[in-house]
Amino acid sequence: MLDHLAYESPQPKVIAGAKDDWELVIGMEIHAQVSSNAKLFSGASTKFGAEPNSNVAFVDSAMPGMLPVINEFCVEQAVRTGLGLKAEINLFSAFDRKNYFYPDLPQGYQISQLYHPIVGEGEVIVDMGPGVARKVRIERIHLEQDAGKSVHDMDPNMSFVDLNRTGVALMEIVSRPDIRGPEEAAAYVTKMRQLLRYLGTCDGNMQNGNMRADVNVSVCRPGQYEKYMETQDFGHLGTRCEIKNMNSMRFIQAAIDYEAKRQIAILEDGGEVVQETRLYDADKNETRSMRSKEEAHDYRYFPCPDLLPLEIEQDWVDDIAKTLPELPDEKKARFVTEFGLSEYDADVLTAEAENAAFFEEVAAGNDGKLAANWVINELFGRLKKEDHSIKESPVSPAQLGGIIGLIAKGDISGKIAKDLFEIVYTEGGDPAEIVEARGMKQVTDTGAIEAAVDEVIAANPAQVEKAKQNPKLVGFFVGQVMKATGGKANPKAVNDLVTAKLGL
Repeated sequence: MLDHLAYESPQPKVIAGAKDDWELVIGMEIHAQVSSNAKLFSGASTKFGAEPNSNVAFVDSAMPGMLPVINEFCVEQAVRTGLGLKAEINLFSAFDRKNYFYPDLPQGYQISQLYHPIVGEGEVIVDMGPGVARKVRIERIHLEQDAGKSVHDMDPNMSFVDLNRTGVALMEIVSRPDIRGPEEAAAYVTKMRQLLRYLGTCDGNMQNGNMRADVNVSVCRPGQYEKYMETQDFGHLGTRCEIKNMNSMRFIQAAIDYEAKRQIAILEDGGEVVQETRLYDADKNETRSMRSKEEAHDYRYFPCPDLLPLEIEQDWVDDIAKTLPELPDEKKARFVTEFGLSEYDADVLTAEAENAAFFEEVAAGNDGKLAANWVINELFGRLKKEDHSIKESPVSPAQLGGIIGLIAKGDISGKIAKDLFEIVYTEGGDPAEIVEARGMKQVTDTGAIEAAVDEVIAANPAQVEKAKQNPKLVGFFVGQVMKATGGKANPKAVNDLVTAKLGL
């Protein structure tokens, strides 16, 4: 829950069909690659980008007589993820064989968890704006091994198989159908990625396929979803279609939008939506049928005879819980209360753990709001423009904190600070030393400022008369004085003196 805020649920997305209004119902299955150096059942490396078929142990390639051995660290990572989602951790879980044939699945089956997953029910809060959030229930998280990769674009007549990914540990995070629109779906995946990265259990690299989502989309008439929530009877909802392997927030939204309209058109023409698995074609912006949707019995699941049930101790789970970092919702709430930040600024600063840590270093000993303003607008803005991450920042927290400290002490003005930031960003150096060496300190000597004010007033008699009629024109004199002093005069002192001299 968002302890620091009262929030309300966003309204479901309503789509107008040719005849009626319809609402979206979305559930998601996120496949997150476990951050681990070794695979789930072998010691083979999980390093991305290696030569094809170089990270393959005998058990991964299904050599006769090879038996899987569970990787304890992968189990720990799944438990850590469950704890981060405030989910029930099952002390007893077991692995099953999911049988299907595919060229990049050498065993002819996938070792997964159907009947006894390692993590049970949890929840995640998805922010949709100030005071608005969606609670999405997590049904389960189970561990399973990934398949390999079929490569179809290297030869016009043949396909190739790369088994490097075979046996890599995946967490499949299954949500309830609690998501009600395309934007919420993307926000849910974004929030889940953020959580996993904070926890260190998945790097969330969607370009490499380390995190991908299967999106289940259905439509229903207004009021039907509420009946489902009352009864948990799926009969109140429409037939769902699953869009496989989505790895882009933009494409997730576009695919849901297209699929919902496709289903509405079928229903309004008197047809029936067929439950099936579909693929999204980004070039054509459409989904197309991949195969009919299999049920669990189609895969002939049965307990894996090569692996004993997994029994873990509560003490072990408790020890893992003690190592959990401060998670995004808690960190965001603390930033709001401790530093007096707006919810928006706290949200931006906690989007990535590295960004939040950087900000906290800058804010140490400085005004929190001023620190947030400089980190978000000046530093993040510049880094984004140059396509750099916070890890690549040429300005350290100590340097940026030093600039802010000079502003607070009155040594430099906001304008001078921006010039100083540019110097530090491009050349480096200690901000205080740069200010001294280059004579950038702002003028606080009221005598020197007063002389400049007198000169500007004397040189602009017509503007003086206008300012007396319209006090808003005082800004003209302030600007002229700042110009005359090379931007070094204390702006507040200039404003006070001009106002006094003009009798405003």
